[in-house]
Amino acid sequence: MLLIGPFSQVLPMSGLPLKGPLRDEQLPLLEKAGILIDGGVISAIDKFADLRRQYPQCEVHFIDEPMVLLPGFIDCHTHICFDGSRNRDYAMRIAGKSYLDIARAGGGIWDSVTKTRSADDITLAENTVARANRHLLEGVTTIEVKSGYGLDVVNEIKMLQAIQSASLHTPATLIPTCLAAHMLPKDFKGTEVDYLHWIIEELLPVIKAEQLATRVDVFIEETAFTPQTARVFLEKAMRLGFAATVHADQFSTGGSAVAAAVGALSADHLEASTEKEIIMLAQSRTTAVVLPGASLGLGMPYAPARKLLDAGASLAIASDWNPGSAPMGDLLLQAAVMGAAQKLSTAETLAALTFRAARALQLQPGGQLLPQSAADMQAYACADYRDLLYFQGKLKPSRVWKAGTLIQQ
Repeated sequence: MLLIGPFSQVLPMSGLPLKGPLRDEQLPLLEKAGILIDGGVISAIDKFADLRRQYPQCEVHFIDEPMVLLPGFIDCHTHICFDGSRNRDYAMRIAGKSYLDIARAGGGIWDSVTKTRSADDITLAENTVARANRHLLEGVTTIEVKSGYGLDVVNEIKMLQAIQSASLHTPATLIPTCLAAHMLPKDFKGTEVDYLHWIIEELLPVIKAEQLATRVDVFIEETAFTPQTARVFLEKAMRLGFAATVHADQFSTGGSAVAAAVGALSADHLEASTEKEIIMLAQSRTTAVVLPGASLGLGMPYAPARKLLDAGASLAIASDWNPGSAPMGDLLLQAAVMGAAQKLSTAETLAALTFRAARALQLQPGGQLLPQSAADMQAYACADYRDLLYFQGKLKPSRVWKAGTLIQQ
């Protein structure tokens, strides 16, 4: 057994509601605390001095400076398996070009599809490992990773196999999602109905047989798939045993209604959500996942995070790390900046990065420091947890543990 401490403060993020607003006063806070780990799992959290008395024979790692400990962050929406850059798209966008202008010039999602199709599986796996390890050093211990830059059998399978391979070469937990329904491929001969039917009939059975993913995603948007066709697709995928999530309400509404109707785990983006969609999500079991990185990258308004919480929704914050609209990938920075703009309490922001994000990935209990849970943890060199957002993402973790193993010191 290993005892780590004493920490100035420990935020276990436990005992808090999964939905609705949170006040900082609700945060459980342990001072001068230690954490006892056995086999990568938390055995106990208590006053450090008390744990030393109770377990005099255990190994001790002393913390000899002020530090705040909390669960590792969970990024429940990323696209970190890709090849190539879309810096030209970004330069055009900030110079005032529209989405259609960029697409006509050869940019957009299809540009990433072309580059990712050209990359071999080793390159894709190495790219994914590098990005996952950067995320891990910044305190993100669990990362959802989407396919969606393949858009045919060979390349979607290649991407998911690369994600699977990457998971063997990074300490971070990677959770794959099939996003073959990202857009209608330019080289597909047929309608969007035909393409989604092809995914159901030809691609998902292979993914299921090879155990490459248990989740599917679909982009519901005027430039992608309609709510009607997407709902049929999701219902069929769910009957095959896949969990569902939705790219919803990014530029126009309709996606979150489908997510709520089919019982999707999450509806992600939500920048265009109105009062109607906000109430619908709050009354559903679907987690509302907001993506401030996309708002920053596209120069768009943030999703209505404050209104979602006040209506009673479960809110998670994810990075949307991708080569086009959200290339930064700095989860804490994005959450801190959005929190300031949307007037989210520190408790609400940290909940959205931990146990409420875990809910979107069916990782219950996850994102909490509890006995019998994995010791996925991060510690910041400060004496007060409020410094995490006060420095707007500039303060990074000094130490990160994955399943009790120290990754960074």
